[in-house]
Amino acid sequence: MQEFSFSTRIFFGEGALERLRKVEDKRVLIVTDRFMVQLGAVDKVISYLTRCEVSVFDGVIPDPPIEVVAAGVKVFEECHAETVIAVGGGSTIDAAKAIRAIGKQILHIETDKLECFAVPTTSGTGSEVTDYAVISDTAKGVKYPLDSQDLRPPVAILDPTLTTSAPASVTADAGMDVLTHALEAYVSTNANDFSDAMCEKAVSLVFRFLPLAYQDGEDLLARTEMQNAACMAGLAFNSAGLGINHGMAHAIGGKLHIAHGRINAMLLPKVLAFNANLSCVKGGEYSLAAKKYQRIARIMDFPAATVRLGVANLIQEIERLNQMLGIPSTLKEWGADVNQVKGMHHEIVTAALADATYATNPRRASEEEAGIILNQVLG
Repeated sequence: MQEFSFSTRIFFGEGALERLRKVEDKRVLIVTDRFMVQLGAVDKVISYLTRCEVSVFDGVIPDPPIEVVAAGVKVFEECHAETVIAVGGGSTIDAAKAIRAIGKQILHIETDKLECFAVPTTSGTGSEVTDYAVISDTAKGVKYPLDSQDLRPPVAILDPTLTTSAPASVTADAGMDVLTHALEAYVSTNANDFSDAMCEKAVSLVFRFLPLAYQDGEDLLARTEMQNAACMAGLAFNSAGLGINHGMAHAIGGKLHIAHGRINAMLLPKVLAFNANLSCVKGGEYSLAAKKYQRIARIMDFPAATVRLGVANLIQEIERLNQMLGIPSTLKEWGADVNQVKGMHHEIVTAALADATYATNPRRASEEEAGIILNQVLG
């Protein structure tokens, strides 16, 4: 038996922030970062909370460490928050989810009595609709994916006007994170008809609208469609799971502090080739993953008369998209110290294969095979 469900109410499109006017007579904690405060995004959100007592925790940083979550929980306790609103990218939403979950345990608050709104300002993680949050231990250089239905925000507000200030590089990295979510969930061992439908739509939206959002950050149609794509990909992987691409990205990102979406994008062509496993044909049949990649290629109108051709052209188009977005193809090109990474080789491979996201990858990888993927992305 499988399940596909989502309890998050999603308000999307221009004017979606109007939903916040219904939050009345509440003690509200806004979880965000200083950049969002400086941009005025937090003030914009507060302008809709005219009948609330608002406190702001702006201490979130990328890949939020345990210490940041602890500081946020302290503010949560001090203001006796009844509503938590996350305003920012995936790191902010992840931090807010963890702060809310821990805070309600400390204060013994029932889940249905602690509102939570996720207001993404980037289009990438889909964290606004998932049960996951990634928290870092900076001392150990490790990222921990948390997984609990208690983390899922009850309400997501996707207002594209909040994403127009995202720099082109952030737009690119976040957008490729969406594509990675969709393609990993699509071939996951837990994939199903419902998640597949979300994945197919998300992939088509990314290929069409990510270049437009990257080239013109004020293009509200492109921004809207990328928000929708990120949310749909989030719903898909929340049901189906992910794979070794994210396992490797978490392991590498924890050591090198490279943007999550960027390392996902760099790994994606290599992982697709690994999962497709075109050199292995059993009984005249390619792997299910390879055939599903061919289907995606057909949906995108890439040449795909055969499985081999479809897989090759999907990989080629992803590489072309990365190049257009200014994303390097290897860590060496990105500027990593090759010798330093080689010294971490075993540690990274071990962490990747132990990562929770690897469990649903369509092809098992030995340490040697995972090491080959690492060497490929290292360059």
